[in-house]
Amino acid sequence: MIRSLLDKHGVHPNQAYGQHFLVDPNIIERIVRLSSVGPGSQVVEIGGGTGTLTAGLAAAGAEVVVYEIDAGLVRVLSDTVGRLQSVEIRHADAGNADLSRDLGPGTWVLVSNLPYNVGTGIVLDALRQASNVERLVVLVQREVADRMLAPPGTRSYGLPSVIVALHATGKKAFTVGSEVFYPKPGVASTVVDLVRHPAPQEAERAIEIASVVFGQRRKMLRRSLADVLPGAQAVLERCGVDPTARPEELGPDAYLAIAREAVR
Repeated sequence: MIRSLLDKHGVHPNQAYGQHFLVDPNIIERIVRLSSVGPGSQVVEIGGGTGTLTAGLAAAGAEVVVYEIDAGLVRVLSDTVGRLQSVEIRHADAGNADLSRDLGPGTWVLVSNLPYNVGTGIVLDALRQASNVERLVVLVQREVADRMLAPPGTRSYGLPSVIVALHATGKKAFTVGSEVFYPKPGVASTVVDLVRHPAPQEAERAIEIASVVFGQRRKMLRRSLADVLPGAQAVLERCGVDPTARPEELGPDAYLAIAREAVR
């Protein structure tokens, strides 16, 4: 059905946009149910694709703003969900959108099968910049989900893990195989559920520090921070952090402690 719909509009999956369209109605129902949206809910969807998830969200009673960068898929969306009064289609690159401004008043839930090539950036930007998005229920590659929710000291732990932990409480809801998509990706995917919590005042400074050290993962902290943090070794010692430690050994609270100490 999805293939014939795309053929009707002369559209083919665009690898450059990381397009894998969700086709399994059972998975769509699980995502909508997990998101707990209903009448009165305001939902933003990034990468509407063929509108299968959009239709499920609208059927639950939510008001949906769906961003789609691909002009061909905007035509498809106009065909599949364009007549629904509760759906607004925006032909725009959500990666360049200011969701905190563009979505309007009230709180929002981001529910999306995110394009593979931009999924991480969309989530992290929304957490850092769009405080009106209070929850994110997103389908991403399994390895992306691992990086978002990895604990310190693990192979997947990195800057995305720190950003997510500082802004939200998250969990992996469930994993799905490649058979629920068209075309089938070469990897499994995971639905991640992130609920925003108030970020500490020093969160952005902590993220800046984490960004520097994770950009130089093989270096000890005292060396990677030397150029951006005056008296780096002394600052680390005052925080109780081993100056010879590596970035992956520090939890988000340690980066916050460094940020707080650095501004004294």
